[in-house]
Amino acid sequence: MPDFPLPIAPPVRPSRRSASCLAACLSVVLICLAGCSHLRSTSSAEYVYVAVKQMYLRDRVAIVANRVAEVNNGERLQVMQHIPRFTQVKTPRGEVGWIEDHAVIDQSEFDEFENLGKSHAGQTPVATAVLYNELYMHLTPGRQTQRFYLLPANTKVFLLERASTPRFAASNVLGLPAGAPKAPAIPRHNKGHQEGFESRFLPAVPMEDWWLVRDSAGHTGWMLSRDLQVDVPDDVAQYAENERMIGAYVLRTVSDPDSGKPNGQVPEYLTVLTPYKNGLPYDFDQVRVFTWDTRRHRYGTAFREHDIVGFFPVKVTPGNDNSSNGPEPTFSFQVAEGGNVSLDTKTGMPQASQLKTLTYRMEGNLVRPVLSAGATPAPRATRAVRSRVSHSRKSHRRPRH
Repeated sequence: MPDFPLPIAPPVRPSRRSASCLAACLSVVLICLAGCSHLRSTSSAEYVYVAVKQMYLRDRVAIVANRVAEVNNGERLQVMQHIPRFTQVKTPRGEVGWIEDHAVIDQSEFDEFENLGKSHAGQTPVATAVLYNELYMHLTPGRQTQRFYLLPANTKVFLLERASTPRFAASNVLGLPAGAPKAPAIPRHNKGHQEGFESRFLPAVPMEDWWLVRDSAGHTGWMLSRDLQVDVPDDVAQYAENERMIGAYVLRTVSDPDSGKPNGQVPEYLTVLTPYKNGLPYDFDQVRVFTWDTRRHRYGTAFREHDIVGFFPVKVTPGNDNSSNGPEPTFSFQVAEGGNVSLDTKTGMPQASQLKTLTYRMEGNLVRPVLSAGATPAPRATRAVRSRVSHSRKSHRRPRH
């Protein structure tokens, strides 16, 4: 070590040029870090789903644009970026283009449809129906509500629940507008005409009926009732007598080799009917049992209960024909007590303050009430089965040519 101190080098001061270079480098680094953070924030991809029948993606948002790809109802698309009224998306095939916002639903709306299907996955349908035309599924009843799945015509669906909504946009299921017009009076064609049983339950404003339906794939949503044809056998549908059959359930099958049916096996049915009216606060007002006459080879009415305020579900325990020693068919349905019925102000679904379950059993060609402990006697109409059977058989005779 030397005895004298070493010289100390003076501090190096950066020049203006080097300082500006350093600042530029720092800016580039910060921009890169910001870009990387942006990529990380969008690494969890955002998706939308096509809610129209079909739509073309375009290469740019302009009056004149090229078609990039075609997307169809229910297809999932990855979101690239948003601008007002348009979204740039990427298809599963890698095609990128722009689509209008009204043609898609976002992930939260898609999840609502999925949750609706899950909540009703195990629900027993009350009937089946076929679509007249292609029809959208809605998230809630109403023409202005969110829609998504589009089912083609002739699709078979399962009916789960019914609800009613006002026909016009000025009304909604949460309440009727102030000063709403009253229901028009039913015209009387003659002095002896009497208003139907349902007239006392008609709503104050025009209504539309909707059904919550489920298809074979499990898709669930609300559909307009008038676009659905309830699946009822033609053999008994012809006896609807100006009402609409909304359910037909097989009670048992009987053997008749001369019936013209496959293997000579003829089903006997329990049916429920409702008027051609919308917005009624109950599901049906008539119940009929059709049995097969093996001598005349045609159906006859073995049981009829009308002018009732009936509610689903209808439960049927099928049995054997009267030539077997097996169990006899039974069926049950619910009716409102006291006539205190209404439409729920939030959901539009019919409801009653108190429901009573009526149960019946078939004994041969007779239908008898099943009384449980403490049950009330059967309604008066059910004790006149024999007279109604003879009357209905006369009405079902074939016309003379």
